[in-house]
Amino acid sequence: MALQAEHVSHWKVLIARSVAWAERAKISDPSSGTAGDRWRNHGRKAERRQRLSIVKYHPDTREFVVEKPPDPSPDGDVTVEALRQRIQQQQILADFSVLALRGTPLVELLDHATRAVADGLGADFVKVLEFLPKEGRFLVRAGVGWEPGVVGSATVGADTASPAGYALKTGKAVISNHLDIEERFRTPELLIEYGIRRAMNVILGGDSAPFGVLEVDSRNEGEFSERDIIFLRGIANVLGMAIERQRMEESLRRALDRQKVLMREINHRVNNSLQIVAAMLHLHSSGARSEDVRDELRQAGTRITAVARAHQRLYRGDEIDAMDLGTYLREVCRDIAVATPGCEIDIRAEEGLVIRTDRAVPAVLAVNELITNAAKYAYPGRNCRVWVALVRASDDVVAISVRDEGIGLPPDFELRSGRLGIKLVRSFAQQLEGELQLVRHDPGTEFVLKFPLQV
Repeated sequence: MALQAEHVSHWKVLIARSVAWAERAKISDPSSGTAGDRWRNHGRKAERRQRLSIVKYHPDTREFVVEKPPDPSPDGDVTVEALRQRIQQQQILADFSVLALRGTPLVELLDHATRAVADGLGADFVKVLEFLPKEGRFLVRAGVGWEPGVVGSATVGADTASPAGYALKTGKAVISNHLDIEERFRTPELLIEYGIRRAMNVILGGDSAPFGVLEVDSRNEGEFSERDIIFLRGIANVLGMAIERQRMEESLRRALDRQKVLMREINHRVNNSLQIVAAMLHLHSSGARSEDVRDELRQAGTRITAVARAHQRLYRGDEIDAMDLGTYLREVCRDIAVATPGCEIDIRAEEGLVIRTDRAVPAVLAVNELITNAAKYAYPGRNCRVWVALVRASDDVVAISVRDEGIGLPPDFELRSGRLGIKLVRSFAQQLEGELQLVRHDPGTEFVLKFPLQV
């Protein structure tokens, strides 16, 4: 925004300086001396550099002809009024460029473009014609001077028998200053209805297919000049690039939406498959004769259920790559309580701790292992109770604690040793680039897992 403001301010300074210099030089007066001569020579050189391919219709031959722009008259004077108009056009073009850079919505940007052209050329009628390939016609998408019902509804032909169609097909600017006497091509009914005498068209192009044509129409007699077409093409170039950018952004949004739909479907199917596996493990555990086998199958089932719960949240939510850790943790704790009869789990989790999905899953799997170990070893022969807490330890670090009031761990227990469950918890902590701490209570034990939200 600062850059855009600086750009506009720069243009204003140049405008003020140019007007003051022009007035001092009295360039409208042929006798103004060498200052006026130097300005006129500079203007002629600049015009030669900016010449465009102009297509004009000649009523005598009834043909479109690409003409080489004539050299400026050696004795032609640039009046102060003409210079003021050019400077105004530069200001209008600069302001419109800023709007385009801001990412103004397309409909609003088209309206701004037509108003900018009308102001810069003093035109009563301006319109943006969008090409409709299937219909082979132009739709009036935006305009100035037209009665209600024209913009958004009226269409005109897009074949090469019309100036707009010729501009679209050839990419060349078209000036037609004699619509009332031309017989070579079909004058659109819309122009006849409004008594349009002359028109000027430039293509709205881009890297892909052209959007359409920017057209200026006038009821007045006279002729559009090369200077007019230069200004019109300047607006059209900026508008064309803005349309192309918005097309690309829309294409990327559609691709992203398709990707999200596919990811939701994949997560849905993965969740269903994991739920089936978990159900099979629980079914086998209930039929196993060995208590150890039943415990191992039950633990494997809860691990799979925890992963399935993550995929379930992904396909039900709007986010694919992130989730609320607190909500996910509460859901998994409820699943563990259902799968572990006689175990009460108290869960306290802060809201708003959003974390990437690939980090949320190992964190919650670590909690699953710690709860399962507490239920199995901390309360032998009786019901268990486990407290789980999720808090923000610092700006970018969270802490998950799992505490019980059971018999405690042996005095010689170390985190580097332990059964499979503790080994898995240590592995998850390393994956999270976190730290696992052991706190002994009387009674009970507490494990604290600290890790960064982002890495």
